[in-house]
Amino acid sequence: MQTPFDRTRPSRPKRPEPRTTSRISVPVERAIDHCRVVTDGRRRPGEYTLSSALAEVREADNGFVWLGLCEPDETQMAKVAAEFGIHDLIVEDAVTAHQRPKVERYDDQLFLVVRSVRYDAEASEQNSREIISTGEVQMLVGPDFIITIRHGADLPELSTVLDDNPTLIAMGPAALAWRVADHLVDEYGRIAVALEEVVDSLEERVFTPGTRFTIEEIYLYKREILEMRHSTDPLAPALRSLITDNKDILGKQLRSYFRDVLDHEMSVRDQIASYDERLSALIDASAAKISLQQNTDMRTISAVVGMVAAPTLIAGIYGMNFDHMPELHWEYGYFAALGVMAALVALMWWWFRRNNWL
Repeated sequence: MQTPFDRTRPSRPKRPEPRTTSRISVPVERAIDHCRVVTDGRRRPGEYTLSSALAEVREADNGFVWLGLCEPDETQMAKVAAEFGIHDLIVEDAVTAHQRPKVERYDDQLFLVVRSVRYDAEASEQNSREIISTGEVQMLVGPDFIITIRHGADLPELSTVLDDNPTLIAMGPAALAWRVADHLVDEYGRIAVALEEVVDSLEERVFTPGTRFTIEEIYLYKREILEMRHSTDPLAPALRSLITDNKDILGKQLRSYFRDVLDHEMSVRDQIASYDERLSALIDASAAKISLQQNTDMRTISAVVGMVAAPTLIAGIYGMNFDHMPELHWEYGYFAALGVMAALVALMWWWFRRNNWL
């Protein structure tokens, strides 16, 4: 069956010999999550080795290999590249994690990077500093294979997609790349819903009089949401590039699927951006509320100090060692002084209460 990949491929530069290191060489099998084969419109049972999987597909001439890797090192990735004929630059990117979402094309191979986001609800309740964590899923799509590479990310079991959707299988390995990207973007949406509840709760606590809150909690969520934005915002231009610049690889229906993923990603991006703006407004409101509360506290303290100062003044005057002072030897002078002190304190308390200082 003729496919867009059945074109004359330009020659690739030879891969340089791997450098010898003193580290122990770990077999490539240690990094393999799974190696599956799809031929004749259905998934073959069991797992395969790299060489046997490629031999099976190329003998049938109508299927593809789905290889899943977990954080391969340079040596392991070099062995995979030698088996599948992967471009050298892709090998370098596949080993290096913490890349921004992107889509790159090397001859007839597509390299996609999509960031994964994980929200820890329990950490949120405990005000932990690791509420949102990110990972990375790289997808390398070739004419007869797809390689998914995980770096700190989890992927669900997608075998049922191959078993239950022959239409999807007919679209080739790029259809699995769409399914993985769709799953990750759907996870963005679920996290956005959870974050909306958190932001609503923070707003209610900040704007409800008499409630206790800490501005550090707002700063924490703003930092976590910024981290999520850094992981998800660059995906939209990457998907646009994938849809518009690779029509010879992606069929019309598959491009519409990726366009749906793009729509969902843009919707989530707008939601997360609105949360970021709301948290910025909450920080300003919290700072103003804290400043107002501090002014109120200082006014209350000043009122209390003023109430204490009046009797202290009287006691201080009558504590001076002079013989000739008014009412010094009066029989009821002590009780009169206490009465004047009490009266002054009561008068000041009434005046402060009237002016909302207490």
